Amino acid sequence: MSKAVLAPGEVTPAVSLGLPAALPALPLELTVLYNSLLFTMGAADSAIEGEAEGIRHGLLRVLEACGACGQDLSTEELWQKVLQEDRGRAHCSEGENELLYLLKAWRVPAEGASLPLVQSTEDLKAILCTTAAFLQGLQELEAGNFPTALSLLQEAAGGFCSKKVLAQIYTCLGCCAQRMDKPQTALQHLKRALQVDFQCLPALSHAAAVYHELGETEAELQALALLYEALEKKPPAAASSSPYFLIRTELLVHTPILASLLRHRHPSEVKYLLAQRCLQDGRVAEAVEHYLDFLALLQEGLQEQVPLDGGSALPRIPEVFLEAASALEQAGRHQDAITVCEEVISRTTDLIPRMLRVEERLEQLECPSPGAGLAGGLLSQKKERLCCLAWRTAGYLHQGWAWARLGESKEAVTQFSRCLSDLLRVQLYGSGVEPAESLLPEVEVLQKIRLLSLIGRGAQFLELGRHKEALLDFQHGLQISPGDPAAASYLVQALWKLNRKQEAAAHWQKFSQSRVGEDGQQEGQGRPFPLYLASCLKQATFPHGESLARSIRDYLGNTSQEPSS
Repeated sequence: MSKAVLAPGEVTPAVSLGLPAALPALPLELTVLYNSLLFTMGAADSAIEGEAEGIRHGLLRVLEACGACGQDLSTEELWQKVLQEDRGRAHCSEGENELLYLLKAWRVPAEGASLPLVQSTEDLKAILCTTAAFLQGLQELEAGNFPTALSLLQEAAGGFCSKKVLAQIYTCLGCCAQRMDKPQTALQHLKRALQVDFQCLPALSHAAAVYHELGETEAELQALALLYEALEKKPPAAASSSPYFLIRTELLVHTPILASLLRHRHPSEVKYLLAQRCLQDGRVAEAVEHYLDFLALLQEGLQEQVPLDGGSALPRIPEVFLEAASALEQAGRHQDAITVCEEVISRTTDLIPRMLRVEERLEQLECPSPGAGLAGGLLSQKKERLCCLAWRTAGYLHQGWAWARLGESKEAVTQFSRCLSDLLRVQLYGSGVEPAESLLPEVEVLQKIRLLSLIGRGAQFLELGRHKEALLDFQHGLQISPGDPAAASYLVQALWKLNRKQEAAAHWQKFSQSRVGEDGQQEGQGRPFPLYLASCLKQATFPHGESLARSIRDYLGNTSQEPSS
């Protein structure tokens, strides 16, 4: 039999000639249509709109040959009418997927030798059942119906498909189990996906995410390292583990959620994740190595290939520079940290206006209603400028602490002062007593940078013997953040050095009482601060707590023993 191929949307010769549908000729007509559709889809390597019209004509010819009409029916209704059997047939039970039920109920006719098929209907039925289960599972997963999605995806995994598709199904099963808070089950599915096809790298990416949720840092870093190594290598040509079919599950399953779940990470994204996780876990030397590798990729221009959309693991590039500086500081490479921060400062200089007036309350800066496009654009621009100001001042903040660690107190004071001077560009208006959770996130970060700069500069003033100036900075810091333990401790020390011992002791007792019962309660409350501030937060802690406390206790003890006049 010759391989007659029809153009997309073209119907069978019998229809084009206007011949009425007849039962004796129907098998031949449908065979020609079936083979032509297979060839067309196989040649295009995807399902296109023309096939849908060809299938509809085929269904109508079947009904016409049986003396029925279906011109006004949708394609779905046509399928139901054609596949419907005797009235006594059991109906689809409640909760059972109707599409899968109809496909399974399809009684595939025996193939005659005179009507050769390029792909057997038995194989086609198996592929359609797998595809339907896969698609329906993805649909339920997107809708949040996880138990139903899990059941459908498990059915798809037991179906007829290539190893590549099977690995994708197991990856989706892993994602579904993860969303059901079953991390161990998720890992089993993801490991199975990699066993089936190690080139299914999204499974490795999801496995790293599950390990992160479990707090298994070593396993997470190993997964990320393997992922980076695999992405760096040119993947080998995919070898088909199944007979080649013109109609395959790959051609029929194209949905946004699948594209999202199977998104391939860019190598630089994975390199950043390695750096970030190492820094968060205190593996400073490894973090520095990964950050420097990432910055090298950035310098080579490879980073431009990464889409910075919602699915990307990368923060804004200035934040990566600041995180790298934080890692370098913790590794004792203070001069390198200063150099990296200088890059951020110089790049943001022209992006910040001389004055920026901002409403500090979050609800006042919500996105405006639709139609207020200009207002929305101004809001976005204002928030972007706030971000640029945060990056620039954080750069000065890091440089201040780096110079302090190098023993250059005067240079440290200069950088802290530059940070505070830049922060004066922002004019906040509002009640001034807003709780932290109602502040705009960018404003909250700027307030924390201001506090850390005041503590840093005050500490260097103490080193230089400028105790009165130090006291003013610590008092200002406590106005910004009442009860901050570092600012409070430094303030007590400044008073002590000024020989205002009674006042220092009173403040020490007040702060000590306010902290009773609060240990362990502060951490984890409110929004987390950016990772690039981590080293500054550590450096701002008061280092002389025990010795100062002993001195104050001795003073209080001696005072209580003195006879009253």
